[in-house]
Amino acid sequence: MQIRKRFHFESAHVLPFHLGKCSRLHGHSYVLDVAVRGPLATDGPSRGMIVDFDDIGRLVRAEIVSVLDHQSLNDFIDNPTSERIVLWIWERLDGVLAGLDELTLWETRSSCAVLRRSDFH
Repeated sequence: MQIRKRFHFESAHVLPFHLGKCSRLHGHSYVLDVAVRGPLATDGPSRGMIVDFDDIGRLVRAEIVSVLDHQSLNDFIDNPTSERIVLWIWERLDGVLAGLDELTLWETRSSCAVLRRSDFH
């Protein structure tokens, strides 16, 4: 089973190799969907859950949102395309968020990059 939690952050970036208007400084209201896959816990406080949504929220806010919100992505990621941003996020969450299965980063209402665990096999 898979669960998802959504996050929002505002960031600016420049795409230095882009031939169009994205080569100039601009910003986005990003939406990040974090998906976790696993079995339902059979005991303890998370009984009947894969993981508590609050636990996902605390971790993603600490590792991602608090780092990238209202920042220039170029300070963290070389050539910060949506694809490279979602890969950077994966590298920060993998190993600290058990069951990480999929990330979807929406740059606009109609454009997103998706990275799945299966993409690494």
